[in-house]
Amino acid sequence: MPNKEVVRQELQHTGKYMMQYELAWGNAGNISARTEGDRYLITASGTFLGELDDEDLIECGLSGQTCHSEGRKPSKETPMHRAIYENRPEIGAVLHASPFYSTLVASSKIEIPSNWFVETMYYLEKVERVPYCHPGSEALGEGVREKAKLANVLLLENHGVLVYDTSIREARMALQTLEMACRMLIVSQSAAIPMAGLPLETERDFVENAGYKPKRNWNF
Repeated sequence: MPNKEVVRQELQHTGKYMMQYELAWGNAGNISARTEGDRYLITASGTFLGELDDEDLIECGLSGQTCHSEGRKPSKETPMHRAIYENRPEIGAVLHASPFYSTLVASSKIEIPSNWFVETMYYLEKVERVPYCHPGSEALGEGVREKAKLANVLLLENHGVLVYDTSIREARMALQTLEMACRMLIVSQSAAIPMAGLPLETERDFVENAGYKPKRNWNF
C-alpha cells in the first residue's frame, strides 16, 4: 500500500507541476490519490494547488467519512473522485483541472484525435464527455460514475477535465498529453494546417503490440 506521507509529498509536487506547466490556474481544480485500504488524500476546499501545505490534503474514505481534517472541508468535487475510486480499483490518482485548451475543447463539440503521436495513442485512447452539471453536485458525481469505466480522460462540458490513472505520475502525463493535443488541435485549425493522423490499423497495432506501456483492459 502507498505510504501516506509519500502520497502527500507527491500530491504537493503535482500541484506545483500543474501550475508550472499551465495545467491549472488560481484555486480552480482539485487532486487526489489513494493511500491505503478504502482511503485517499484529496485537496481541501479553496486550496491553491501551487502551494499545498500538509493540512491542505485531507484523508477521506470511500464510505464518505473524513479523517483528521482539523476543521477543514475536502473539496466540494469529492463526489467525482469517489466515483472513480469506487468503480476503478486500479486507479491510484485523480486530477481535476481547467487547462485553457482542454477546457476550450470541453466547451465545444470538437473531437480530440488520438492518432497523432505516440502519447495520444496511449493516453487518449479512450476519451468520454460528461454533460454539464453544477460543480460539486451529486449529479456531476453520478455523471462521472456512468463514464468511469469507459475512459481515463473525461471532458466535463463547460467545466474542465478529469484525468485518472494508475499512479500520480501517469495521471500527470495523461493531463499534459491531453492539453498538448488540444493545443495542437486548436492551433492547427486556426492556422488552417491539415493534420495527417496515423491510420486506424497503425494506431491499433501500436496499442496492442508496441509495448510502449502495459495495455489497458477496459471493463466494458
